[in-house]
Amino acid sequence: MLTKEEMPACPVATTVQLIGSKWKLLILRNLRMRPWRFNELRKDLDGISQKVLTDSLRAMEEDGIIIRTVYPQVPPRVEYALSPLGESMSPILDAMEEWGNAYKKMMAENS
Repeated sequence: MLTKEEMPACPVATTVQLIGSKWKLLILRNLRMRPWRFNELRKDLDGISQKVLTDSLRAMEEDGIIIRTVYPQVPPRVEYALSPLGESMSPILDAMEEWGNAYKKMMAENS
């Protein structure tokens, strides 16, 4: 989690610092649907490397945006889900989806 000193003064910059990467946004998009396992995410997020996915999930867990659950079985099963803090980001993603759809519609009408 970001310390008070690490947080930018600007609230938009704080949000961007937490979820501003392409991959973190797409991970959030997926986790809004349901909990996902690591390999499911890797297969669904075309082009993401194992390292980037691992680093993104670790950072998001550390920031309190997602919850990592390890099930005691062999082999171990790990699932990632949105935390309540992560769920509170739904309006941001909804606004991005709405804007993206409007932009695509406008571009289709202009071509």
